[in-house]
Amino acid sequence: MSDAELVLRSTRVITPEGTRAASVAVSAGRITAVLPYDAPVAAGTGLTDVGDDVLLPGLVDTHVHVNDPGRTEWEGFWTATRAAAAGGITTLVDMPLNSLPPTTTVDHLCTKRAVAVGQAHVDVGFWGGALPGNVKDLRPLHDAGVFGFKAFLSPSGVDEFPPLDQDGMARSLAEIASFDGLLIVHAEDPHELAAAPQHGGPRYADFLASRPRDAEDTAIAHLLAQARRLDARVHVLHLSSSDALPLIAAARADGVRVTAETCPHYLTLTAEEIPDGASEFKCCPPIREAANRDLLWQALADGTIDCVVTDHSPSTADLKTADFATAWGGISGLQLSLAAVWTEARRRGHDLADVVRWMSTRTAALVGLGARKGAIAPGHDADFAVLAPDETFTVDPAHLQHRNRVTAYAGKSLYGVVKSTWLRGERIAADGEFGVPKGRLLSRTP
Repeated sequence: MSDAELVLRSTRVITPEGTRAASVAVSAGRITAVLPYDAPVAAGTGLTDVGDDVLLPGLVDTHVHVNDPGRTEWEGFWTATRAAAAGGITTLVDMPLNSLPPTTTVDHLCTKRAVAVGQAHVDVGFWGGALPGNVKDLRPLHDAGVFGFKAFLSPSGVDEFPPLDQDGMARSLAEIASFDGLLIVHAEDPHELAAAPQHGGPRYADFLASRPRDAEDTAIAHLLAQARRLDARVHVLHLSSSDALPLIAAARADGVRVTAETCPHYLTLTAEEIPDGASEFKCCPPIREAANRDLLWQALADGTIDCVVTDHSPSTADLKTADFATAWGGISGLQLSLAAVWTEARRRGHDLADVVRWMSTRTAALVGLGARKGAIAPGHDADFAVLAPDETFTVDPAHLQHRNRVTAYAGKSLYGVVKSTWLRGERIAADGEFGVPKGRLLSRTP
């Protein structure tokens, strides 16, 4: 390790080959070697020994609504990326909506990048948006470096990001397929939603009935049919309906290029436990029943669901009214996602290597960053989280770095304390303290 600038050592390092005691050598921000635990360290090389705490690759969260610029009072790059760093996330990809302007043209992408520069504590990439009438903007956005394109098939909740109808989705997907891009889709069918009972009010049961599984299932079926016809790459966002799992599995077996994600709140929370009026639990699609949650975990285990991301979608507290029909739909989870998923995963017999696969390795691969992110392996960025997996903490909203500290996890006892987070070999967060922003703005590479 004579050329190493830094060595991180742990009795438990999660590598692609398994979890083992190791010393990880770093130079110029990259991992140069993963060596035996007791490998000698050259004089002058910085050594950080984290003992029995687990060294895992920094998480890659590919579904984050930063909302900056335009709705910075909801969230911003400074606060979102601090929250990410506090939770062991070293890379995030920002969604194209809830900011003003939305990321639907190259000019708008440039605006967003200009705002993010100097504020990012972790690395940040960007999705583009597919809207009615912007097919002409898709290839230029792709060439400018977005990682893919998000579309809604039902109303998004903000007027500046309208949904695609079936014809619009077909046109956008045909254009995206022409350059082998990726379409990521909020899949709820507007006709199924319109046919569902819409009572409004504070009862969670009424809200759940207003967003039925059929809405997801129908939209996903339409998406898969178009992807099959065009041989296009598609990704199902924030899957909550277990009824759609056989559709996805069958399409993949037939050669359709489809991936799917779910979120910590669908894996750790249940409809049965949500109090009436508690709109901090509102999201779309909704948190469903415990039996549905069990099937999502089974799909993670068998690979039908590829990855877990936060869908961090904050708002100001005043928008979280007691009426589920009018309250803003979104759950803030950046800082707590690793602990939330690990708490439930360990209860179900999974290990941390599974969590790393779902929340780092596969998310990095989804956006084409698998050669740089998502693994402790030579050549990868030296992005790490140091986790005490057996320590617990109780979620106190006052300790969150999110701009607005409304959280569905308040008061929950979780396993997994992030002791420190490292970006390209530099410690960026430790014990509630943060360094100056060191994050870079990432682009899709050809």
